[in-house]
Amino acid sequence: MSGTPARTAPDDIAGVAVRAMAWMALGGFLLVAMNALMRKMTLEMDSLQAQFLRYFFGLAVMLPLLFRDGLAAYRPKNIRGQWWRGAAHTAALTLFFLALPHVPLAEMTAILFTSPIFTLLGAALVLRERVTAPRWIAAGVGVLGVLIVLWPRLSDFGSGGYWSLVMLCSAPLFAASFLITKALTKQDSTGVIVMWQNITVTLFALPMALPGWQAPSGVQWFVFLICGLLGSAAHLCMTRAFSQADISSLQPMRFLDLVWSATFGFILFGDHPTASTLAGGAVIVASTVWIARREAIERAQAQAVRASASRE
Repeated sequence: MSGTPARTAPDDIAGVAVRAMAWMALGGFLLVAMNALMRKMTLEMDSLQAQFLRYFFGLAVMLPLLFRDGLAAYRPKNIRGQWWRGAAHTAALTLFFLALPHVPLAEMTAILFTSPIFTLLGAALVLRERVTAPRWIAAGVGVLGVLIVLWPRLSDFGSGGYWSLVMLCSAPLFAASFLITKALTKQDSTGVIVMWQNITVTLFALPMALPGWQAPSGVQWFVFLICGLLGSAAHLCMTRAFSQADISSLQPMRFLDLVWSATFGFILFGDHPTASTLAGGAVIVASTVWIARREAIERAQAQAVRASASRE
């Protein structure tokens, strides 16, 4: 009988890996778009007020889902984990938003590329995931690219290197948030995790926003609404990716964010990527493509071997 053959199990396994990486890449794109708009807002108002309003609107855009599905649909199984995740994410965001108006978008994104290294360490030590040598190689090559990007700025500490260091300190805290998210995906759905992230960060950020509060303009309210949509969509994409694949296999995909940040930096701020940014970006993208192809092929081959053995 003619027709398209049914997909085999190896195809399914490889497809899941590719889809998880696609979710991660899309989440990164949306997050960089939001960060570009947020950087514009931090140049116009207090950074900690901008942090609060970003998550306040992130919560607001999800309230229709809460009203539609009811409170029971968003009751977490691990409430303590949700609060810990909110605390870690708020700590990371506080450092991030304080440094955001002082660090160009491409450099900011590159600095945060150190978080996959902390995530890989945490995945191995805390989640007991098997971190393979190729994953370490891909992450290491990606960090080499980051160093190429950052070296000119960090070598001149007085011209903004201090704020680069503040941004760098947020990376291990973001990694902790990602690791907690991965653990939570075993108990709670993507929607529950993102809803509670918005709830907890909004509550933690409010006291820090009040001292420097100023009334936003109509345009600023609208921009924060867009940021709320982008941020919630980004975290939904990344949480979906975490639920489909090992967190350590997904981290190299985040290096694509440098491409997005260089593009948005040029469009919104007139930033021209330097030679070091372009060279480092090429190294980063190469490591991302390599690990994506290797992961898909290895998963398919391993499944094919198991399927063959089961038939014997």
